[in-house]
Amino acid sequence: MPNLLDPITRHATASDTAIALRTPDGTWTYASLRDRCLRYAGALRSAGIGAGDRVLLVAPSVPEFAVAYMGIAAVGAVVVPVNTMSTAAEIEYYLTDSGASLAIGWHGLGPAVADACVTVGVAHWHLDAGAEAGADPIPRVVERERADTATILYTSGTTGRPKGAQLTVGNLLSAGEIGAAVSGGTANDRTGTGLPLFHVFGQASVMMASFTGGGSLSLLSRFTPDGMIEMMRRDDLTIMCGVPTMWNAMLHAAGDLDATDFAHLRVAVSGGASLPGEIARAFVSRFGCAILEGYGLTETTALGTFNDVDRGGKIGYTGAAVPRTRVEVRDDDGRPCPAGTVGEVHVKGETVMSGYWNRPDATAAAFTDDGWFRTGDLGEFDADGDLRIVDRLKDLIIRGGYNVYPGEVEEVLYQHPEIVEAAVVGVPDDHYGEEVAAVVARRPDSGLTADDVIAWSREKLSAYKIPRIVRFVDQLPKGSTGKILKRNIDRAELRAAHA
Repeated sequence: MPNLLDPITRHATASDTAIALRTPDGTWTYASLRDRCLRYAGALRSAGIGAGDRVLLVAPSVPEFAVAYMGIAAVGAVVVPVNTMSTAAEIEYYLTDSGASLAIGWHGLGPAVADACVTVGVAHWHLDAGAEAGADPIPRVVERERADTATILYTSGTTGRPKGAQLTVGNLLSAGEIGAAVSGGTANDRTGTGLPLFHVFGQASVMMASFTGGGSLSLLSRFTPDGMIEMMRRDDLTIMCGVPTMWNAMLHAAGDLDATDFAHLRVAVSGGASLPGEIARAFVSRFGCAILEGYGLTETTALGTFNDVDRGGKIGYTGAAVPRTRVEVRDDDGRPCPAGTVGEVHVKGETVMSGYWNRPDATAAAFTDDGWFRTGDLGEFDADGDLRIVDRLKDLIIRGGYNVYPGEVEEVLYQHPEIVEAAVVGVPDDHYGEEVAAVVARRPDSGLTADDVIAWSREKLSAYKIPRIVRFVDQLPKGSTGKILKRNIDRAELRAAHA
């Protein structure tokens, strides 16, 4: 019976010297990583954490994240990774909704995790450098069923509070196997990323795939284009993964670099948002490096489609369905669309979540009667079977690869005593892909300013969720039922005002 630690244990057993993690200060072998994870699991067990318990994990992309994550998995508990930029109020919600028994926060973060734990009454641990647990290792990992929940990742639509997508042991092990297969990953590869491991892209498509293939993983705890380039050169990366804004930033920060600097890079992977064609073309032209785009969601463990490594990337397309996965584009009646016809993207396969945590109604609404997951995204296939994402059915905003849910931001804005109505929409942005914009109706004679709205949001929301564009109106556009019509908000006008 499986456990998420299995790929690490397999490579540690096969070789005492195989490198799992590379850092500026040295390397960690698979054997060393396994032993650290088992000791961390021992500390968790001593604290009473066992199978099925939820443990919140708040940490950047550092080797210690992998130790805590896999240690939680080894003891049979459920990992609840959340964004390091989360406020205390957001963490309180995650703790309460998941029913977490423990929260683990990286020592270099602010007081949000500790403050939330005090409010909710949950135990709090610091995750220190080295992740030394000071405990005896557990003698063996807890065996799980493939259908058991391994992690809960919070995501949401455009209304309501975030929902916890339950990814199973089988989802994540399959994601690692499929990710390694589509990238051609082997023990000789050196993968690197500046993606956050608390996000499904970094967690499943990068960390699990790298450990499954048996190569090494290099992590950048805080992305900077210069830092990413330096890591690529220092560790001779053969696979590098990022979101479009990262590739764009690297392109503009590359200075006098040319194709020779990227000669060892075998695969460059982009996901999290649509990759602008001009960025892909510029990389090929300047560095001789094709960026391969993929498509997936939190609910599909980051996988769905991917461009073929041997064939190369097709600009504007996210490739064909990955192995063990079926992808269809369906019309409003649920019938598959022919090539060239736009419809809603549906996914079925080994990486599709089991459902939303304690949300049976939301789970039922997310799946069709024949068991396909409804992505809420609009797309079309071409004659080759490659998928192009056209738009989103929902109003989800993706800012720099991070999901921003308008309903959550609007809820905060409506809490302001001088705000009568608010609508949050995404506005095209050259750097972030989309910027968060708030259209606000104030109370009569209010002196509320855009800076006031931004300051209010900053107190209650993570940095990437804060509306940077604020426009005041007398009233928001509404339909006959009184519902705010976001489609009638002029995005071009908002973008022009922000320029």
